[in-house]
Amino acid sequence: MSDLSDLSDRSLVYLSATEALQRFRDGSLLPSELMAALLARIDEVNPGLNAFTAVYAKEAMAGARLADERWRQGTARPLEGIALAVKDNVPITGHTVTYGSKLYADNVVSDTHPGVARMLEAGAVVIGRTTMPEFGEAGNCYTPLWGVTRNPWNREYGPGGSSSGAGVTLAAGMTTIADGSDIGGSIRIPASCCGVYGYKAPFGRNPNDLPNTFDPYMHYGPLARTVEDVCLMQSIIAGRHPDDISTVNETVDYTALADVKGWKIAYSIDLGYFPVDTEVRDNLLSLVEGLRALGATVEEVELDWGTEAFDAWLATNSSRGSAARFVHDFERDVDQLADYTADMIAHGKSLTPDDLTAALEVHVAMYGRMGRMLEEYDAFLCPTTALPSVGADRSPLDLAIEINGEIVPEKIAEAWFMTYPFNMLSQLPVLSIPSGMSSIGVPTGVQVVGPAFDDMKVMSVARAVEKHVYKTDFWQLEVSA
Repeated sequence: MSDLSDLSDRSLVYLSATEALQRFRDGSLLPSELMAALLARIDEVNPGLNAFTAVYAKEAMAGARLADERWRQGTARPLEGIALAVKDNVPITGHTVTYGSKLYADNVVSDTHPGVARMLEAGAVVIGRTTMPEFGEAGNCYTPLWGVTRNPWNREYGPGGSSSGAGVTLAAGMTTIADGSDIGGSIRIPASCCGVYGYKAPFGRNPNDLPNTFDPYMHYGPLARTVEDVCLMQSIIAGRHPDDISTVNETVDYTALADVKGWKIAYSIDLGYFPVDTEVRDNLLSLVEGLRALGATVEEVELDWGTEAFDAWLATNSSRGSAARFVHDFERDVDQLADYTADMIAHGKSLTPDDLTAALEVHVAMYGRMGRMLEEYDAFLCPTTALPSVGADRSPLDLAIEINGEIVPEKIAEAWFMTYPFNMLSQLPVLSIPSGMSSIGVPTGVQVVGPAFDDMKVMSVARAVEKHVYKTDFWQLEVSA
């Protein structure tokens, strides 16, 4: 068993799930010891970060002690005793799920999301529920209900969104794994801003809850500190589910990581229309050189995409996205909403059939270019965000964003994340991986995009970068209360 003289010792709280499971297996650490260390870490650093809407300390310790017994008895399951932080829009029977909104402050649910159910059945233990912007409708995290969530690397900046608390809890050592949802980048943006990994699986790979099963923009998936942990979580979450008509009946071997030597990889700095921060660009180019050193051919490509992609994504998301589903409540209590939620609803109500027809045509044209490219290349790289992060207190309606000293166009200021095009092309697997640090002390990220449903092309590139080129050093991170 471990020496727990310092309960929040980094050697424990930054263990990957894979490492923790090996220590549970060899008897050098108990799940209850790791859980106690994580809970102590939450007490120590979360007051200054505001990453949890609820911490289930009593229940988590009880679950961890049951896991102790399973390991002793030889009946441990694949995630036995691993701490899981769950996003505040993911239902678990008996839990309060608020979506970050005052309107749902007392909303106790009676069902469990099929993805999280699979992890719980595999032995994961929920440690707490993580913050998100109201209804997931922003790229950083402040809500009338829960306040501001801050980036542990620099608390003046946001952690990205909408799986904001998930990214923070991982980076700050307050959980071992976390889940998220992604309708425009909500797993990948906080992964980038916090220096962790976040996976948007191809739509249909991971089960969703109703009515998200019918929204190809909406993805449920993992965030973790290592590629191996993302693969471990995917091996449990993925697969056909009777409650989700969209799930595909295909088994992926998430251990089948390949050598990228000889691969052809494409990259774009700007996707054809984004102004991109010089440090974000330089960190991407550093990864490009690293992959070339591993024997991959990495070539820059030109995309003909433009801001019509933003218009198409916004129109589609505003008409059927997460906030749009609650309009009947909003009409009654609009004064209780965050400014950005009210703005999204107003935009959705203003749309015409012609707007949605035009949006569909943009989707078709975008895949016409990307689909052909991914026939020629094994993977595609681009930044996750156009700049490292934005101010923690910034309203998404504040359009005065500068990149490289210049005010950017409004459509870039509204969506400074380069993720939403891949929700539009939802069957493409996309993993945000760390690419380096910025001068403001906040991490940057790169998206690894694969051909439709080819998860392991993405994982193989990510693992090669993690092993040989760059990974986040969490020992550099100093977080105080």
